[in-house]
Amino acid sequence: MKNLLIINGHEPYPFSEGKLNSSLVEKAQAIAKEKGYEVRTTIVSNGYDADEEVDKHQWADVVLLQYPANWMMVPWSFKKYMDLVYTQGMDGRLCGGDGRTRKDPSIQYGQGGTLDGKKYLLSITFNAPKEAFDDSEQFLFQGKGVDDLMLPVHMNFRFFNMSPLETFVCYDVMKNPDVENDFKRFESHLTEQL
Repeated sequence: MKNLLIINGHEPYPFSEGKLNSSLVEKAQAIAKEKGYEVRTTIVSNGYDADEEVDKHQWADVVLLQYPANWMMVPWSFKKYMDLVYTQGMDGRLCGGDGRTRKDPSIQYGQGGTLDGKKYLLSITFNAPKEAFDDSEQFLFQGKGVDDLMLPVHMNFRFFNMSPLETFVCYDVMKNPDVENDFKRFESHLTEQL
């Protein structure tokens, strides 16, 4: 049996209660269980114990991060989670520092990760339409893609020596939502990736 940790990083706001992200988490739980995974879930806005979260990352074969893009990044409470939990894991459970030592400072920075063989998947909801990405004619992202924008998140997991699964995105969720198709695409994506 494989183990899946799902982290719901949504930060509730009056204009965004988090129903879509919660629904995606529920769907991920059901799909993973059908595929024989044991599933644990953390809802960041409900609180957490940093030490227990480090243990969950060690336990998991796959970590699924479900969150909305807020100001081109993860929500502030999810960033705080990362700061607290991932710093707690610098004791060797997630990484043993940056990999360099005083005896051998020539080791490339970032090679201290201890979670090799484990994978992670980003699942992100965006207000931005799909057309805003990967097109050099677009004003904001200027040809950059979602994974370019989320490079700091990817680097966290590379620092732990984890490998990425293909990122999933729901686009234009506030002004032009297509939730039914997003759910179908999500199911197909997880069925293929997990």
